[in-house]
Amino acid sequence: MKTTAENLQGSRLDLFIDGRFTRPHSGQYVPSYDPTTAEPWYQFAQADAVDVDVAVRSARAALKNPAWHRMTQTERGKLVRRLADLVLENAEELALIECRDNGKLLKEMRAQMRAVPDSYIYFAGMADKLQGDTIPVNKLDTLNYNVREPVGVVGMIIPWNSPLMMLTGTLAPCLAIGNTIVVKPSEHATASTLALAELVIEAGIPPGVFNVVTGDGATTGDALTRHPGIARFVFTGSTSTGRKIAGNAAQNLVPCQMELGGKSPHVVFSDADVERAVNGVVAGVFAAAGQTCVAGSRCFVEAPVYERFVEALVERTRRITVGHPTSEATDIGPLALAAQLDKVQGYVASGVQEGARIAIGGRKPLDTALQRGWYFEPTVMTQARNDMRFMRDEIFGPVVGVVPFNTEEELIELANDTEYGLASGIWTNDIDRALRFARDVDAGTVWINTFRSAAYMSPNGGSKHSGYGYRGGFEVMREFSRLKNVVVDYSGAMQDPFVIRLR
Repeated sequence: MKTTAENLQGSRLDLFIDGRFTRPHSGQYVPSYDPTTAEPWYQFAQADAVDVDVAVRSARAALKNPAWHRMTQTERGKLVRRLADLVLENAEELALIECRDNGKLLKEMRAQMRAVPDSYIYFAGMADKLQGDTIPVNKLDTLNYNVREPVGVVGMIIPWNSPLMMLTGTLAPCLAIGNTIVVKPSEHATASTLALAELVIEAGIPPGVFNVVTGDGATTGDALTRHPGIARFVFTGSTSTGRKIAGNAAQNLVPCQMELGGKSPHVVFSDADVERAVNGVVAGVFAAAGQTCVAGSRCFVEAPVYERFVEALVERTRRITVGHPTSEATDIGPLALAAQLDKVQGYVASGVQEGARIAIGGRKPLDTALQRGWYFEPTVMTQARNDMRFMRDEIFGPVVGVVPFNTEEELIELANDTEYGLASGIWTNDIDRALRFARDVDAGTVWINTFRSAAYMSPNGGSKHSGYGYRGGFEVMREFSRLKNVVVDYSGAMQDPFVIRLR
């Protein structure tokens, strides 16, 4: 892999189309910024509609290329497995690139890059297990069966918070099935996807199967979501952007899979182990500086233990170290972009204006070494209400509001009083209560005595304004394959079409 964190400094990154790097049609490049310094790091190509069209045509041609189209399912699985090996071999460099691109902790990125290959391996094994079925019909000498085929060209827009991990969740099954891909990484974290493109070719996957168009959403993203050559679209990001993408795709009757916003309830009952629950809440909202769609940013605590829990949560938050993401001592790095920092500050200010109290945090760190970057202290807000703006909207930052409740019925009403339905968590030693919560809460994922415990073997998705469609597990193989019904008459006879015979 030629792309490294070191040689990206001051470089220009081109598009990746039909197996090679290509200059953009416009000749324009856009700077990408280091979130620890707010200074330019590298430049990436600004693709326009012409570039997007070339990339989609390349992907469509690859669908018909016998080197891909006529490959056996088992051989395709071997290529995906080879890609897994290459990602693992280059895990350290990929982790460094993402750490510097989006400010996430290097130790977290290392763990992610060691885990990502397992997802490729899992779906590589699925490649020759996507089976059809036969259907009994009321006609003799007739074979009726279903087969599953690739849907075609899959368009993807991936987020900046964990680019390769989020990409892998759909790329791995798409490759295993035999689809081809055109992906637009976020303009705020582009480099790792282009680095992966090098590994795709090195793995032996034919040119045109995987294409990368870089640029902003208004130009590149809009052209990709409107292109008639796309068969299915994948988006991870905000609900407002998801609406626009769904509208664009609908013009060509293209189905979408969307993982959108979240405002996940994180519940603590009085019978829970307080120290364990505090660590769970901290992990659920402050990990990755809160830049995760499943963040447990609405914390509901049973009244008898509320004061004790808040005190313990504040004390635990005080011990969190905000610092440079490459330092082993750092617990929280910077936010990924300046606009995100402004957004987080705005939500905290609005919470205070509406009557919430900042128990700890609520500002940029005072450390002079962190002043240039987009850092924000982990923030706990009390005297919060479910109707406050910062409790309604997805903040995507290290901010949690804590609200007391008295009964299970009140809790469920509070938990479900949101436009989102992505994830949820509960801490209790009462298994009956936990299962009632799992039954009644509006969420695609329910964690019991844990939080953010994701696995690529499990299907996950959201409800309400958190999106639709599933990722993970065998369910995603159905999402990206198309069912075809085949009927065979092997009687050897063809009756007169105008003679109706009753049985």
